[in-house]
Amino acid sequence: MNQLTEGFGASSEMPCEQQKQPQCGKRLSRLAILVAGAVLISACSNTKVDTSGLGGGLGDYLWGDGESSSSSSSSTSSASTQTGDAIAPDLATVDDAKPIAELYNAGLKSLKDGEYKTAAKKFGEVERQHPYSAWATRAILMQSYAQYQRNQYDDSINSAKRFITLHPGHRDAAYAYYLIAISYYEQIIDVGRDQTATDNALQALNEVSQRFPGSAYARDADAKAVLARDHLAGKEMEVGRYYLKRRAHLASINRFKTVVTKYQTTSHAPEALYRLTESYLALGVRSEAQTAAAVLGHNYPNSEWYKDAYTLLASDGLQPAENQSSWISQLWN
Repeated sequence: MNQLTEGFGASSEMPCEQQKQPQCGKRLSRLAILVAGAVLISACSNTKVDTSGLGGGLGDYLWGDGESSSSSSSSTSSASTQTGDAIAPDLATVDDAKPIAELYNAGLKSLKDGEYKTAAKKFGEVERQHPYSAWATRAILMQSYAQYQRNQYDDSINSAKRFITLHPGHRDAAYAYYLIAISYYEQIIDVGRDQTATDNALQALNEVSQRFPGSAYARDADAKAVLARDHLAGKEMEVGRYYLKRRAHLASINRFKTVVTKYQTTSHAPEALYRLTESYLALGVRSEAQTAAAVLGHNYPNSEWYKDAYTLLASDGLQPAENQSSWISQLWN
């Protein structure tokens, strides 16, 4: 259960981010979005949603006292929603004469029924027909959520950014920032490919944490940022190993240096220190090789990478020995 659902009767299962399984993290991040989106639905609609077994913490965060800003909305607690098998009627063509409330609620119905394409169109019509209404304000964010559910991440990001530009002080701005971050996060791909989406995700996740510290969104963003940093470190390691195999030791050192400098808390740090030992030893820079191994042994004494580093140095008649003036020693101290 990821951090966003904390307080909602969460189980004691290990968070997926700790398991380093991107697909699992993606499923839970979608659950987190679904729960948060349901809060918006329940707050904007006159329809009660079953809230049995759920706490009200997230709803209180989104809506303050639990009441929406519209006089026609009802007070509801936070809720989960399920996308059932029912197919909503084709509502792609919208009659301009329809009242705004009916049009907005039609979008909500499509959203609940899992008809996200139709829902996005409905909410877009609300904004087009009534651009200065409170309904249009909510419709922008709900459209972003519907686009996210369709995996239209760029469209979702653009809609959420438009919401922030038009309503920077709105109580749901936190959710808009979170939608942007999670849309980038779900575009993270394997380390063998370009990591632009991972960079964007990490920046957006950090922004959520910095702007809304202590919130449910910030807690979930912090957890996902751990995986994003680990992913970026993995990319640097892959490139560094590539250079190392081709005996381009200076290039490999630069990559491994990036890992221990920028991503020191990730799971790749022990290997990066071992690879620095290997690269420096190949270049004949024994002092730095010994320092890298010594720092590795001090911080990760039970690591297999330290055992390998010790064996590697011993094969050359050396032992780990820290040089206090080395950049490696200064970095870890």
